[in-house]
Amino acid sequence: MSDFLFAVLPYLAALSAIVGSIWRYRASQFSFSSVSSQFLESRQLFWGSVPWHYGIITILIGHLVGVVFPSGVKVFNGEPVRLYILEGTALALGFLLLLGLLVLIVRRSSNARLRAVTSGMDAVLLFLLLLQVGAGLGIAIYYRWGSSWYVHTATPYFWSLFKLQPQTDYVTSLPLLVKVHIVNAFVLLALFPFTRLVHMLSVPLAYLWRSYQVVVWGQRQITSRRGQ
Repeated sequence: MSDFLFAVLPYLAALSAIVGSIWRYRASQFSFSSVSSQFLESRQLFWGSVPWHYGIITILIGHLVGVVFPSGVKVFNGEPVRLYILEGTALALGFLLLLGLLVLIVRRSSNARLRAVTSGMDAVLLFLLLLQVGAGLGIAIYYRWGSSWYVHTATPYFWSLFKLQPQTDYVTSLPLLVKVHIVNAFVLLALFPFTRLVHMLSVPLAYLWRSYQVVVWGQRQITSRRGQ
């Protein structure tokens, strides 16, 4: 079972993410969005979406840094004070994530109009995200100094996957909660193109090089005509 979860599932998840994203783009390019429900309710959306996005972006960058620059992380954590600050900041961001996600869940479940536009996949996604955040916070609380042991276990494991030579021994000996966190990440990756998360691919990079858009403000013209 461990071989499937940590040596086969990662590649299935990556294949699903790539093929699914291409298929969705070709079949329904305009569905590459978060399907915003702001017009139905905006106050709770703000208090949920802002902490969620700031928290998840920072946490994901932190995970990526640990994979790409493991030596730098080891050097940084060599000083206890820096390690404490890093761990404390990561824990605070985790709680920020949880707060934002809980607000979004309550918002979607307590508003009748939002429930009417909530699909089964939306519910599955919220559950998996809640499980992922909860597992991450549990790891941070019960298995401390994760930024240090992460670069000695998860980082070489991920690199082994990248090299198509999965070395599952790095993760099979880890606590159950850590395994749940890893496996759930692969599940989220597999479902990525079929959920609202796909809007992450719709970053408008074309705005960087396209010609500027001329916008004519018509209110002044209307006012001047009325004055005549």
